[in-house]
Amino acid sequence: MTAPDDPRAVVEAVFREEHGLLLAALIRRCGDFERAEEALQEALAVALERWPTDGVPARPAAWVLGTARHRLIDGLRREFARPGKEAAVARPELDPAARRASEPDEVDAFPPEDDRLRLLFTCCHPALAREAQTALVLSALGGLTTREIARAFLVSEATMAQRLVRAKRKIRQAGIPFRVPAAEQLAERLVVVLRVGYLVFNEGYAASEGVALLRAGLCDEAIRLARLLVELLPDEPEARGLLALLLLQHARRDARTAPDGGLVRLRDQDRARWDRAAIDEGRALLEGALRSGRAGPYQVQAAIAAVHADAEDAASTDWPQVVRLYDVLVRLEPSPVVALNRAVAVAMASGPEAGLAALEPAERSGALDDYLYLHATRADLLRQAGRAAEARAAYERALALVTNGAERAFLERRLAELGE
Repeated sequence: MTAPDDPRAVVEAVFREEHGLLLAALIRRCGDFERAEEALQEALAVALERWPTDGVPARPAAWVLGTARHRLIDGLRREFARPGKEAAVARPELDPAARRASEPDEVDAFPPEDDRLRLLFTCCHPALAREAQTALVLSALGGLTTREIARAFLVSEATMAQRLVRAKRKIRQAGIPFRVPAAEQLAERLVVVLRVGYLVFNEGYAASEGVALLRAGLCDEAIRLARLLVELLPDEPEARGLLALLLLQHARRDARTAPDGGLVRLRDQDRARWDRAAIDEGRALLEGALRSGRAGPYQVQAAIAAVHADAEDAASTDWPQVVRLYDVLVRLEPSPVVALNRAVAVAMASGPEAGLAALEPAERSGALDDYLYLHATRADLLRQAGRAAEARAAYERALALVTNGAERAFLERRLAELGE
């Protein structure tokens, strides 16, 4: 990492760019999430104190790692020097954490890259609650502060801090190991890791609450984590599929909102504003993943996004191909939400009545009764089919569920147009 002149900017860059690697290295040393995190925070504070006068070291992240490791050793020695632990101090080899932390290490040589992979799987352990998994990944590997994570998920900083503390305590109390799962568990656990990355992106792509439709920063963090997964799991096609999907979707970000912040539907977007570089990268990743012959849900979703990217406008989209891809996705990942998205594609390919018919199974299941997008989609299809009274009821149901300001304004506008 090239260091700029401003020491504070260097510290911030180390925190953001190297946080996951540094924290993973320290956890490997001491076997404790909270101890490692405390040592890293102390080292960053020391850097903020010393670098303005001593100058920024040639390798800032390596300096922070060495300082944190020494802080970790000092903390462990103090802890085991408390009454009743004299024997442990006299024979530090009895304490595995102290022994690992004290092992010699090249301060300017980082530990193996798969330390971050161990940290990622630890954060996504099935013993942790789903919201805790996502928050931990953003904190530990994404380098986001508690305030940033709280803002992203629209909870108070205190609430998010408690959530993170409980998750770290659970890791310690449950003895969750800092390791990549065994081969027989890897496939199942990888599903959780990929899902967390996708959830982070979705919260940024269509914010669940607030005024703005998009939180681009959160999307960027999800893409950064997906890149890390591809880097650490180069032979895993679904990791490539996830990154391809996120790039292809986020390529539309500038065209998804109007100048006033209002929502612009896919069919109405100015495709000249799509990010062609992101589309090209996503398509290349997808092609590489598909060559493995092990297609998965993220690869299929990326393929659907690629079909949209290939079309000059909504009218020229190969909707029958999109429907066929959704047929594959339904087999790989049967769910009411996938069925809902397939119904939209059917409507585009064969008309609104066909779309409404395809939507019926998802409606009958009852699983999406409180799902905003079921009612918004149904309202739109009913409006296109000329069934105004039913469309009005569906729009009103959707408005009762919406929590995002941009989406609310869009639905209100549609309802008003229907009245006219």
